[in-house]
Amino acid sequence: MSKVAIIGAGFIGRAWAISFARAGHTIALWDQDAAAPGKALSYIEKLLPDLEAQDLLNGNKATAIRNRMQAFTGLNDALADADYVQENTPENVEIKRAIFTELDAAAPPAAILASSTSAILPSAFTEHLAGRSRCLVVHPLNPPYLIPAAEVVPAPWTDPGVVTRTADFLRAAGHAPIVMKRELDGFVMNRLQGALLDEAFRLVASGHASVEDVDIGIREGLALRWSFMGPFETIDLNAPGGVRDYVERYESIYKRLHAEMLTRADWGGPVLNEIETERRKRLPATRLQERQAWRDRRLMALAAHKRRMAQELPQ
Repeated sequence: MSKVAIIGAGFIGRAWAISFARAGHTIALWDQDAAAPGKALSYIEKLLPDLEAQDLLNGNKATAIRNRMQAFTGLNDALADADYVQENTPENVEIKRAIFTELDAAAPPAAILASSTSAILPSAFTEHLAGRSRCLVVHPLNPPYLIPAAEVVPAPWTDPGVVTRTADFLRAAGHAPIVMKRELDGFVMNRLQGALLDEAFRLVASGHASVEDVDIGIREGLALRWSFMGPFETIDLNAPGGVRDYVERYESIYKRLHAEMLTRADWGGPVLNEIETERRKRLPATRLQERQAWRDRRLMALAAHKRRMAQELPQ
């Protein structure tokens, strides 16, 4: 059991708290807003019974997970004896630089300092630190207690041993780390998602497909495979001779498409009005939170299903 300090107790911080507490760690929650940790714990208390009902607490009771968490008003108290620190402050490089300066000064020397940033390279806010070798990005897909993947992104000066320790720590907590060899704008998941979103916007902007038809293509098509295997395994299994056979058969199709896919659609242009209008017809703005709760329940059910299958099927 380790102590994990969650710095920033908002949307992402409270989700990390659940994930790490479920893995058996004690959790210290701190936020610049003194009221935020208490609000996070109240939210967590309401959510844990649903996770218990889906058997997503590693056999623990909701009360046991909650009892591993504590709110702190002082940053130094939250960091005391911490083995791992997960920072979740706003996406602003100056805020990141300031909080990492405090973390590096106050956290135990052996503690790993990880940021949840989804868009800022670790080199942009850790270069000035005496302990910069222990700093890196650990970027989740939200919520991390339901989506195992997490990107581990080192700065040029991050100690390789810290990268290894971080990946091992995440795996032990039930995560699936994506260990990048070096930092890159967008990391891995946002670059993949961005490529797909660009094509989705382009298909609608060009008048070739409706918003719902694009969603059907993913929801009722590609995502069914992608929910349990990635693109390389997909193509490896989609030709009799495996991945090389697939490339020999189909690469020419994608070469032909490539030139058309180099022109970006303006996401904020007229196409946005079309997309928003169609989405609001299907889901009024007043029902967004209701649908978000539905999404999370579906993710819980999917996570529970995938966990059962992993236990029952050979790898």
